Amino acid sequence: MRESWQTEVLERHQLDATYLDTAHARFEPLAEALARCQRAAKRTLLIGVNGCQGSGKSTLCDYLCAGLKANHALNAVALSLDDFYLTFAQRQSLASSTHPLLATRGVPGTHDVALLRKSLHALLRRSGVEPIAIPRFNKAADDRHSRSRWQAITGSVHLIFLEGWCLGVTAESPDALATPINSLERQEDSNGRWRGYVNAALLRDYMPLYAAIDQWIMLCAPSFDRVFQWRREQERKLAATLPASQAAKLMGDAALHRFIQHYERLTRRCLAELPKQVNHLYTLDDNRRIVDYQQRASRIVTA
Repeated sequence: MRESWQTEVLERHQLDATYLDTAHARFEPLAEALARCQRAAKRTLLIGVNGCQGSGKSTLCDYLCAGLKANHALNAVALSLDDFYLTFAQRQSLASSTHPLLATRGVPGTHDVALLRKSLHALLRRSGVEPIAIPRFNKAADDRHSRSRWQAITGSVHLIFLEGWCLGVTAESPDALATPINSLERQEDSNGRWRGYVNAALLRDYMPLYAAIDQWIMLCAPSFDRVFQWRREQERKLAATLPASQAAKLMGDAALHRFIQHYERLTRRCLAELPKQVNHLYTLDDNRRIVDYQQRASRIVTA
C-alpha cells in the first residue's frame, strides 16, 4: 500500500508509480543503513550525492528525506549545489573579468562556495530555534531567488544530503588540461584559460569540502552520451511547471548540446574515477534503471 509521503514524492517529480518498485527495493535499505549510522554517530551526518545531470539525484534525496522522517523519525534536509550558483550579475562580472564562458552556470567557480560553507556550518552545528535560510535558484530566470523565496529550515537536523553533478571530482594536472575534449573547449577556450580557472577553483574551494562528508552515494550513468537525453527530460519537466512566457526561455536542443559541453570534462572524470571510491554505488542503464548496487565501508566517526 502506497503511503501519503510516497505519493507526494511522485507528484513533486512527475513520476509514475513504478518508481516506487525501485525505491522500495533499492533505496529503503539505504535509508535504514543511514538511520543506523546516524544513531550510532549521535550527530548530524553529511551525505554527498554525485550523479550526472538528469540521473535522479534530486528525486533520490527527496525520497530519502521523506522516508527517513516517516519511517525513522529523523529529520533530513536536501541541499543542491545548483541552488548555490552565483547570481546572474556576479557571473556576468566574472565573465567580463576572467573568461566569457563563466557566464554559464554549472562548473566549479560559478558557485557561491562561501555561502554553501556558511549554510552547511549552520546546519551541522545547529543550536537554538532560529530558522536557517537556504538559498534557492531559479533556473528559468538564470538567477537566484530573492531571499523571501529561500527555504527556512527549522528544528533539529539529523542528516544533510548535498547533491551535485561534480561533487567528489578532483582537480586535474596541467598536462591533462592542455588538450581540449570537445568543440566548446577547442573554439571558445583555445588557450585553456577557462578550464584552468575551473580546475583551480575545484582545487581551492571544492575539494576541501569533501573532508566533511561522511558517506558518498553515486548514481552512475552508463556513459556521458546519456546526459543530453536526460538533461532534455529535465528541461521538459521544468517547462511543464512554468507559465508559457517563462517556459519559452528554456533551452532548445541546439542550446542544450552546447550547454552540456561545459560539463563534459568533469562528468567524464566522475564516471571514470568515483565508482571506485563511493560508499554506495548505483549503476544505471540507458533508461535510468538500476542494474547493480555496490556498498563499501564508510568512515563514520561517533561523537
